Amino acid sequence: MQEGDGVPDMMHGWNRAIGLIEQDLTTDIEVRFLAKAALTSEYHFRRMFSSLAGMPVSEYIRRRRLTAATAEILEGLTVLDVSVRYGYGSAEAFARAFKAMHGLSPSEARLPGAVLHSQPQLRFHLRVEGNTDMKHRIEDKEAFRLIGLKARVPLVYEGPNNAIIEFQRGVDPSVTKRLLELADMDPAGPVSVTDNLEEQRTEGSELDYWHAVASTQAAPEGFESLEVPAGLWVVFEAEGKFPEVLQGMWADAATGMVSCQPLQVGTGTRNAQRPSGARGHARPRPVVDPRGKGRSGLKPLATRDGKDRP
Repeated sequence: MQEGDGVPDMMHGWNRAIGLIEQDLTTDIEVRFLAKAALTSEYHFRRMFSSLAGMPVSEYIRRRRLTAATAEILEGLTVLDVSVRYGYGSAEAFARAFKAMHGLSPSEARLPGAVLHSQPQLRFHLRVEGNTDMKHRIEDKEAFRLIGLKARVPLVYEGPNNAIIEFQRGVDPSVTKRLLELADMDPAGPVSVTDNLEEQRTEGSELDYWHAVASTQAAPEGFESLEVPAGLWVVFEAEGKFPEVLQGMWADAATGMVSCQPLQVGTGTRNAQRPSGARGHARPRPVVDPRGKGRSGLKPLATRDGKDRP
């Protein structure tokens, strides 16, 4: 983006990209041309699209094409004609994709009362936010070790993560007590950590969730460990209802703070949440590495909740 351009220009660019998709849903669409319309690189376009839309751009295009194809099926066109028109290798391949989206075959979709799914066209709009203060500080933190238990869970952008809640419920209190005996450095107390997030970062992508403590000691038998390298961190603090306050601040830190500071979101995103005060509330402290060395770019380091529950 050139100097003098602003957020409205960026929104126009992204909507131009969506317009290119809509021009002809029957033809192959090269993402590099969409990225050019959005005034960004193909790599950045793919990552930002997944983050903003909650699905990869390829999945959005596939669902838009199936939505348009469904309308033609309902108009009476044959499955073969529609499959050829939308680039499917065979009528059988189209029928499989159709059923995966709708749960019905094309012939069943024509029956009265059939319930079908559709993918609306995306539109990007400017929404004014950021009217609340984001307390933060820069901290040069030495390397530390996390010791605890972990589980592979799905990513949830809004609301409770039931997989994490079930994992936490299954942790015996004696395990947490043993971990607290190992905690000997900041962040103090039990921490909830998310790490090793799948590249697409869409809703449902998998990540590692840890119930752990920061320690200089070796991990005892029965526990796993994660080495966190030294880095310069930006630490944010906030207070509010959990988990909404953490999820909202994560979005604000990624889209607001990083966009106007010499910060860079790296590839090794890591979060840690440290429990505090009142039950059901949290004081998240996400942190960002301004040097953007690629080891742990945007990293919430600690949030607090009376039960250490995400």
